[in-house]
Amino acid sequence: MNLHKSRGSLAYIVMSSLFATLTAVFAQVKFNLGPVPYTMQNFVVILAGLILKPRYAALSQLIYLLMIAFGVPAAANFSGGPQVLVGYTAGYLWMFPVSSFLMSYLSRLYARRSSRSLFNPSLRDKIVLLLLSLIAVAPMYLMGFLVFCYYAVQPTALGRGLSSWSKTVIGYLGLTDTELLLVFFTTSVLVFIPQDLFVDHLLAILIAPKVLKFMKDRGLDTF
Repeated sequence: MNLHKSRGSLAYIVMSSLFATLTAVFAQVKFNLGPVPYTMQNFVVILAGLILKPRYAALSQLIYLLMIAFGVPAAANFSGGPQVLVGYTAGYLWMFPVSSFLMSYLSRLYARRSSRSLFNPSLRDKIVLLLLSLIAVAPMYLMGFLVFCYYAVQPTALGRGLSSWSKTVIGYLGLTDTELLLVFFTTSVLVFIPQDLFVDHLLAILIAPKVLKFMKDRGLDTF
């Protein structure tokens, strides 16, 4: 029994490492809409949460952060090193483990309380999971916003650059230049929600059942 559990734990650690690697890969999938850059890291953050148990979902993203900390070019634009984890986008990164943990916990809680199956989710289930994914990434948005603001208000070249970019984005969206914190909230949070929710998260929700069935067929307990 203990040997079986040890093998199971090893399999989950390997899966966590795989998802860490996938996060690094999808960090390089980047496209721009006007001045706004988008990556697909959130896809793997949510996918890991749907597939792995909470502690292993969080572990996958902790491994990803360790990869960055040790200089592996795993962050966006093939960047790595401790400076990435203290930069103006660090707030989002810090919350990857929290968001993945929350997605795992909330999706499994929903499945238990509603007696629904994540192996064959209905349209209703997918809508609920999409809403839960928005809750799961809320800490990431909040910390991302706070850290972005910290850097953007500094009287430095970086601060002036972030402030100028934010105003450019506001202009691109056709919005008036209002209170500065609202500008920063729009450019560090609001502009990313549609792509995160309806591309990254939705894609994860559609793919997860197939991966869960694959794991179940091989005797891996995902719940």
